[in-house]
Amino acid sequence: MGLGLGAFVPAINGMPYINFIAPGIIASSSMFAAIYECTYGTYVRIVFQKTFDAILATPIGIDDLIAGEMIWGATKSILYGTTIIIVIAAFGLVASPLIVLVIPLLLISGLIFAEISLIVVAKVPGIDSFNYFYTLFMTPMFLFSGIFFPLDGMPAIVARIAYFTPLYHLVNICRAFAAGSFFAVVHDIIWLLAVVVILSPLPFKLMRKHIIK
Repeated sequence: MGLGLGAFVPAINGMPYINFIAPGIIASSSMFAAIYECTYGTYVRIVFQKTFDAILATPIGIDDLIAGEMIWGATKSILYGTTIIIVIAAFGLVASPLIVLVIPLLLISGLIFAEISLIVVAKVPGIDSFNYFYTLFMTPMFLFSGIFFPLDGMPAIVARIAYFTPLYHLVNICRAFAAGSFFAVVHDIIWLLAVVVILSPLPFKLMRKHIIK
C-alpha cells in the first residue's frame, strides 16, 4: 500500500497512508476471524457435522456449549489480530509499544462479533442466508469503519451510523495505540465493554431456542 497506488495518496491525519491503514487491518482481520468461525463454522457444526448433538450427549450443557463457541471465536480473533500486529511491527508501522494493549481488547471485540454471529445463526433459515448478513451488514461496516479513509469527508449520517458498529471503535483503538495515544480512545473502550455486556444474554437465549426444537 505504500509502494504502489498508496504512494499517490497524500498523508492522512498527518501520517503516511500505509501507517494510517495498517492498524485498521488489525481490526478487520480479527473481526473476520470471529465472524467466519461463529457463522459458517457454528452452522456447519450444528447442521451438517452434528457436533453439537454429540457434545450435548455428554454432561456439557447448552449454555456451556454456546459459551465455548463464543470464546473460541474470540480466541481466533486474538490470534489473527496478534499476527497482524507482529507483521506491521516488523515493517516499522507501529510507533508505540502501547499496541500490545490492543490484544486484550481484541478479546472483547471478538466476543461482540461472536455474539452477533450466533444471533444470526439462531435466526437464519439456511446456510445460504448468511449471504444477506455479509452483504447488508458486514461489507458496509468493513468499508465505512475508517479503515481505508477517515469518515470526516463523508455525509454526517454515515459517521453517525458507523458509531454504532463495533469495528469503527476497534479501528479507532488500534490506530490510537499504534500511534502512542491512549486517553483519546477511552470512550471507544467503554463502548466495546458496554456492548459486550448488553449483547451477552441474546446468543444464549436465541441459540438455546434454536437448538432445542
